[in-house]
Amino acid sequence: MARGLIPWIWLKRPVYIQARFSYLHMKYLFFSWLAVFVGSWVVYVEYSSYTELCRGHECKTSICDKFQKGVIDGSACNSLCEKENLYLGKCLSAKPSNQVYSGSWGDMEGIIKCQMEEVPHYDLGVELEPRKDFASFNRPTKGTSVEKFKEMVFSHLKAKVGDHANLQDLVTLVLGVADSNKDGQISLSEAHSAWALLQLNEFLLSVVLQDREHTPRLLGFCGDLYVMEKVPYIPLYGISLPWLVELWIPASLRRSIDQWAAPSWPRKAKIAIGLFELVEDLFHGTFGTFLMCDVSAAGFGYTERHDVKVVDAKRIVPEASFQEVMRERRCDEDSDCVYGRDCVTSCDLTKHRCTTEVTRPNLAIVCSMLKDYVLYGAPSDIKEELEKQLYACIALKGTTEQMEMEHSLTLNNLKTLLWKKISHTKDS
Repeated sequence: MARGLIPWIWLKRPVYIQARFSYLHMKYLFFSWLAVFVGSWVVYVEYSSYTELCRGHECKTSICDKFQKGVIDGSACNSLCEKENLYLGKCLSAKPSNQVYSGSWGDMEGIIKCQMEEVPHYDLGVELEPRKDFASFNRPTKGTSVEKFKEMVFSHLKAKVGDHANLQDLVTLVLGVADSNKDGQISLSEAHSAWALLQLNEFLLSVVLQDREHTPRLLGFCGDLYVMEKVPYIPLYGISLPWLVELWIPASLRRSIDQWAAPSWPRKAKIAIGLFELVEDLFHGTFGTFLMCDVSAAGFGYTERHDVKVVDAKRIVPEASFQEVMRERRCDEDSDCVYGRDCVTSCDLTKHRCTTEVTRPNLAIVCSMLKDYVLYGAPSDIKEELEKQLYACIALKGTTEQMEMEHSLTLNNLKTLLWKKISHTKDS
C-alpha cells in the first residue's frame, strides 16, 4: 500500500513546484511593477518640481531683454547678456518666485539670485517684499533728477528702518552701490536697478552689514538679479539629504548624523560666537534694529576660517517695517500674529489688531537653534555653566528696557565663556 502511494506523491510534486514557481513569479512581477510605478512617479514629481522651481532661462531672458532696451543697468549686465561669462549653474531654488543658482563669473564662484513673478498655484504666504512696485522697473520715472532720487531713497529707507541719525550715511552707501560703473554719476537705468534691489531685505542687509563680514559680499547686479559671494559650507550644521531619505530617517538618527558631520567643538564655539556677534549687530545697530524671523541652520553657512555668513536673509527684516505690517494686521488670536516661524506678537482682542512688539528677541531664537549643536562635545569643565546660560538665553522674553539689559548681559556672558575656552587654540 505504502509502495503504491510513493509514485502518486512523486507524480503530484512537479505540479506543486510549478504552482510555487508561478506564485513567486507573480509576486516578484507585482513588486517589480510597483517599484517601476513608484520610481516613475518620483521622477515625474521631481521633474515637475524642477521645471516650476528652476526657471533660470526665463529669468536671464527677462533681465537681458530689459538691459538691451536700456531700462536697467548694473555691474553684471555685460557679463550676463553680452560677454556671457556669467553662468547660471546648479539650481538651488526653494520657491519659484526666488530663483537661486550656483554659478561662476569668470574665475569667481558665486550665488546668483533673481526675483520672478509668483507661480499662481504656490501658496507663498504674506511677504514683506511686494513686487508690484518694481517688477517693471518703472521707478524712478524719466526726468527724475539725482537729487530727487536721493530723496526717494531717503524716504524709502526711513520707512524701512525708521528715523535714525545715521540714515543719511545709509543713503550714501546705497547710492555708492547704485553707481555700478563708478563714474560718479547715477544713470536712470542704474537707478531702476538700485530701486528694485532696495526693496529686497537681503540686499538692504548686505549694505547695512557690509563692513561687518556677516553677509557674503555683493559681487554685482543687473536689475534685481544679483550675484553674491559663495559661502563654502552650507548649512551651518548637519548635512543635506535627499527628501525621500528625510521622510524615512528617524529624528534621533538624523541628529546623530548632524553631530557626526559637525566640525570639532572649538570650531563650533567660534561659529556660535560669530552668530552672537551677528545678533549684536542686528540689535540696535548703526542703522536700526533687524528681526530674525526664520532662524534655521539652512539660513547660515561658514567659511574655511569658520566665520559665520548669512546665506538667506529674506526674513531678516527691519523692525520698523515689521511693526508697520503688524499694526495693520487683523487677528482673533495670537497665532494670527506670526511672520516667518519666529517673529510672533500678541493679538489685542479689544481692537482685533496685532501688537507690534515681538515676544522673543533674536538672541533667544538663536540660542534655541544652537543649544544641542554647541552642547554636544563641550568640554566637561564648562558644559554645566554653558547649558545654564543657554537655557537662560532661551527664556528671554519681550523688549522692555530691563529685558534689553538682561539681553546684553546674557549675550556678553555667552561670548566670554566660549571665547575664554578657545582663545588659546589654533581654531580661534
